[in-house]
Amino acid sequence: MTKEEIIKLEQYMQRLFRLPDLQVRQRPKKDDSAEVYIGDEFIGVLFRDDDDDDLAYQFQMAILDFDLAG
Repeated sequence: MTKEEIIKLEQYMQRLFRLPDLQVRQRPKKDDSAEVYIGDEFIGVLFRDDDDDDLAYQFQMAILDFDLAG
């Protein structure tokens, strides 16, 4: 992902989730995805999907069982 894409995605997700602390960060050695953080906590990965001439982004977030206990 380009720096411009990352900035646009970060601004969109901050507005959508009403979380100004949300950050989208470039992944080392990966150009098709970015990492999503709230503060210092990693919460998921954004993937760039442009296989069918339609550009889209997919957000993948894993929720572990022990996370639900807190």
